[in-house]
Amino acid sequence: MTTQHPTPVSLVTGGAGALGSAIAHRLASNGDTVLIFDNNAEAARDQAQRIAEATGSHVEAHTVNLTEQASIRESMADVGQRYGRLDRLVNNAAFNPKTSLERTATEEWDSTMAVNLRAPMALCQAALPIWQATRSGRIVNITSRTWLAGGPTAYVTSKAGIVGLTRSLAVELGPLGVTANAVAPSMVATPFTRGGRTEEEFAAFTERHTRMSPLGRLATAEDIVDAVEFLASAKASFITGEVLHVCGGAQLATAP
Repeated sequence: MTTQHPTPVSLVTGGAGALGSAIAHRLASNGDTVLIFDNNAEAARDQAQRIAEATGSHVEAHTVNLTEQASIRESMADVGQRYGRLDRLVNNAAFNPKTSLERTATEEWDSTMAVNLRAPMALCQAALPIWQATRSGRIVNITSRTWLAGGPTAYVTSKAGIVGLTRSLAVELGPLGVTANAVAPSMVATPFTRGGRTEEEFAAFTERHTRMSPLGRLATAEDIVDAVEFLASAKASFITGEVLHVCGGAQLATAP
């Protein structure tokens, strides 16, 4: 492992998407070197360039297939060799086939678990040599309020699994000075949540979710970013194994 990089290093999976890029932008704004892991090479490069130009920080795009263990191991080994540190790992990438139990195909189930649950575990496993050397780190896993309320079978099961993974990581990695927490957002209006819905369907979908919150609005990307930033910071150094719901009280409601 190389000599430690002079600035904190943050890694954001799914960093080419709306929420991931917002997280990456905030961390870069704070002066971090930011690594975007995404399977969409062109979108990741575009976001990395945009964020770097806006913040003045070093931002890199890495094309990584989170369904392949070898791709994860090789990419994380490169992080260790080049930077010698990994201060913040934000597991944000997700896949949601939005299908019911009756219609869930085995391939969809396996793909969902691979991206949403196995990849965060594999990334943490691959980062172990870095954290063993530095004795510090922050893991922030993006789950969902649906882990409490139910919803699309494969997606919700994977997000509930992330909560268990977060707690296990907190216990196992605590002696290394690594904290692990999860952020559970309610619905944020992004291309990911829109999926294949028409304008009318999406308007009805967002209206239902707006009514779920006692605060009477949807979550914004900035709401989620604020929570991630806090849990990834020194201010949360004695918080680990927690799930922070960022959903305006919608975690108290059943699925719409």
